[in-house]
Amino acid sequence: MNKNNLLRLLLIVTASAFLATGCASTPAPKPVPVEPEPVSVTPIPDEPAIQPGGEYGFGDQPIEDVQAGDARNIYADAPAEMQRIYFEYDQFTLSAEARDTLASNAAYLMANPSAEVRIEGHCDERGSDEYNLALGERRAAATKAYLNSIGIDASRVSIISYGEEMPLDPERTESAWAKNRRAEFKQLR
Repeated sequence: MNKNNLLRLLLIVTASAFLATGCASTPAPKPVPVEPEPVSVTPIPDEPAIQPGGEYGFGDQPIEDVQAGDARNIYADAPAEMQRIYFEYDQFTLSAEARDTLASNAAYLMANPSAEVRIEGHCDERGSDEYNLALGERRAAATKAYLNSIGIDASRVSIISYGEEMPLDPERTESAWAKNRRAEFKQLR
């Protein structure tokens, strides 16, 4: 056999061996871990942190003059309907004026033992929707807790937050915002 034939034969045998065994599968490359880019969080200036005024928004102010069950005796002139209360900016603490109004509302509820109410928490438009819904809920919860503390059964009072969705005054002024930071009372029955 000459050299050319020998080379051809060797090439054919080698090619046949490759074809018979197939190509070895190579594993997929392993992914290279990529470090996530840092995200900077910038606080929104319109949303200061809620400064709680105590567990239910009463603050350090004691519940004066009204003990559980006494609201009927102290406030004999209960209103024909329940009055709304107002809150300071970014607060759910009950002011002295709000507590007086709530005592009057409690007198109305005691004079009408079958009445049930829903307390609706509201906010002004400043802040995000989520923030204002949470603040409105805290306002309604503080209001309910105060009514409970002066003798109104919790089963007669429900709460809901509307956040900034239902303003009393749609203007964008300090006086309008002050009107919108409130708790409303809706008689259910």
